[in-house]
Amino acid sequence: MKIKRYYQDVENYLRKDKVLVVYGPRQVGKTTLLLDFLKTTKLKYKLDTGDNIKTQEILGSSDIDLIKEYAEGYELIAIDEAQKIPNIGKGLKILVDYIPGLMVIATGSSSFELSGQIGEPLVGRKTKIILFPISQIELFYTHNSYEMRKNLEDWLIFGGYPEVITAEAKHEKMRLLEEITQSYLFKDILELDRVKNTKLLVDLLRLVAFQIGSEVSYNELSQNLGVDSKTVARYLDIFEKSFIIYNLRGFSRNLRKEINKKSKYYFYDNGVRNAVISNFNSIELRDDIGSLWENFLFMERMKKRAFNNIYANIYFWRTWDKKEIDLIEEREGKLFGYEFKWKNRKVKTPKEWLDTYKNSEYKVISGENYLHFIT
Repeated sequence: MKIKRYYQDVENYLRKDKVLVVYGPRQVGKTTLLLDFLKTTKLKYKLDTGDNIKTQEILGSSDIDLIKEYAEGYELIAIDEAQKIPNIGKGLKILVDYIPGLMVIATGSSSFELSGQIGEPLVGRKTKIILFPISQIELFYTHNSYEMRKNLEDWLIFGGYPEVITAEAKHEKMRLLEEITQSYLFKDILELDRVKNTKLLVDLLRLVAFQIGSEVSYNELSQNLGVDSKTVARYLDIFEKSFIIYNLRGFSRNLRKEINKKSKYYFYDNGVRNAVISNFNSIELRDDIGSLWENFLFMERMKKRAFNNIYANIYFWRTWDKKEIDLIEEREGKLFGYEFKWKNRKVKTPKEWLDTYKNSEYKVISGENYLHFIT
């Protein structure tokens, strides 16, 4: 079964004289999305890849005449794995600046390479979309509400990578996730000359995986790993830029006792998180269901905001005396607080929150009302 993607109609995002940049983790379907679109488009296109040495030479050359000759006669240039081309930002800029009416698509799995290369050259010349692991919104194309709830344990344990979702047997899902984490997860990171220690990367990611929903201390991580805190911070930043984890900062506006200088981390995919700690046990056998639930809701809500153009600054809120709200969205001139609870039970709104942020809203998201929140 092939799952329809939210960005399936790629042509809706293409613009003349602009570059459509498709980011995302490895193995989430960026190449499949591109190839499916090219099979149906009536545009005259050229498909190329950043793995091609000749393409690297041409688009990395900054030679205007050579690049114009490369694209001559085409309406669309599509470059897969574009981050592998040196100075790709300048090459893409030349394409859209010197060939009137041209459309360009560039896909890249490694945000810290691709965004770093194209950021300044393509200011005002690009549209960006992030292809996430399969979202609950996308699963609604083929499932109804009953089926979504029935399969919830699968989403919580095995996540949303396309191959994993379409695999039928549990052992096959586990095998695929092990392959993703061992063969693909660190591939972009290890290509950086300054990142050598695979064991340190794995150990650090495991420690973060056990702290979902809790504030992370760089000093504590560095002590556990036997490295300095600056190294920990740098590796966490690389994990974030390569779409493995997301860094959520604390919110504070008024109270001295609010925590605002610490971070919480969430994994882009529950299945990857569980593969990192080698735990695919069923929900009834786990003691971390609260963490799984929080990670799942956080990331699915992020996908919903991205798909529906819900513009918000996001934070967590916590005080030194341990009053907390899992997710704060600052949007539409208001604050919206969301607390994630696996079991549906009555939770009081923290008094400090109500007293300090009087026009804010607060809601508990549980197994009873979660679908509306994320879809």
